[in-house]
Amino acid sequence: MRTVDGRVAGRRGQATRQKLLDCLSEMLSSSPYRDVKVIDVARKAGTSPATFYQYFPDVEGAVLELAEQMAAEGAGLTELLEGRTWTGRSGWQTAQELVDGFLEFWRRHDAILRVVDLGAAEGDKRFNKIRMKILNSVNVSLADSIAELQSKGRVDKDVNPAAVAGALVTMLAAVAAHQKGFSSAGVKAAQLKPNLALLVHLGVTGRRPSK
Repeated sequence: MRTVDGRVAGRRGQATRQKLLDCLSEMLSSSPYRDVKVIDVARKAGTSPATFYQYFPDVEGAVLELAEQMAAEGAGLTELLEGRTWTGRSGWQTAQELVDGFLEFWRRHDAILRVVDLGAAEGDKRFNKIRMKILNSVNVSLADSIAELQSKGRVDKDVNPAAVAGALVTMLAAVAAHQKGFSSAGVKAAQLKPNLALLVHLGVTGRRPSK
């Protein structure tokens, strides 16, 4: 791990760098991204702006580091589909666990994901690349599952697996980002999850689940 000027950061320097990232992450959960300043992050971490600039070029650079860390964890979302089946009652369980894991990941990283979505929406290719990395971890696995069902004659031959998977993952991301909105509309999490899982199961298999 290196500083901005290329020097190798020692153990103490790495700890300081991580503390700055932790403080930034905490601030993003309570303040709008545009309002977070270097001096505020440094003060919260108990250090100086000069120290912050040793490790990051600016707040955006530190945010991108947080986003990369989150994306690396997001790659684990593919485990929700590995070795799983979409037939019978097991298929219903697969759909529920996919929805559960997806919504939980979004809740856990809500603050940084909002910044990533904002940057991607504004056309920043760096943020868009991170967003696609997270979504593709599920997208590719889901497309493979649909293609497998199709090869066995369980899904209509006219279905495009990549298109269906992409649409379902985009829906999951949109719903996950809007969880608080559902609550304010009177839809409880206990109601949202099974209904979202039903849509996912229908999208993948073309059939209602066996419960």
